[in-house]
Amino acid sequence: MSRYQPPGNYLPHESPMILLDEVVSVADNSADCRVAIHSAGVLAPFLTAEHTLPGWYGLELMAQTVGVWSGWHRQQRGQQSIALGMVLGAREYTCPAGEFPADVILDIHVSLLMQDARFGSFECTISHLNQTLATGRINTFQPDSEELASLFQQGKTP
Repeated sequence: MSRYQPPGNYLPHESPMILLDEVVSVADNSADCRVAIHSAGVLAPFLTAEHTLPGWYGLELMAQTVGVWSGWHRQQRGQQSIALGMVLGAREYTCPAGEFPADVILDIHVSLLMQDARFGSFECTISHLNQTLATGRINTFQPDSEELASLFQQGKTP
């Protein structure tokens, strides 16, 4: 039995937008998650007719793994609420094949490069059987409650 909860327990997402199957490990400066690409899995709604996953989904897999890392650390500090984080951007994202093949298990690894109170940068890889399929760097931002309220104002104009 895993010592980790399902990915959705660390993320502010709901199905079908939780794109990870399993939390494999979380450490001080890294996290590993896993997801299977098959027609009955969590990625099924996003697969092509050939049951492959378009390569640009890799960015979201990386971002959700960063979210798992953050959510797990929040829980370890006794903060039970899930915080909404934002991806500011991605640098040097590459997925040479342009897609992830059908019927494989993807391993997503993120490593913290730098972090302050609200910003973070993570080096990320997606692999299958130790073969790298995608790489990139994700830059993140943790808005405070006032900024979130401002972002999600409805029906008001400045």
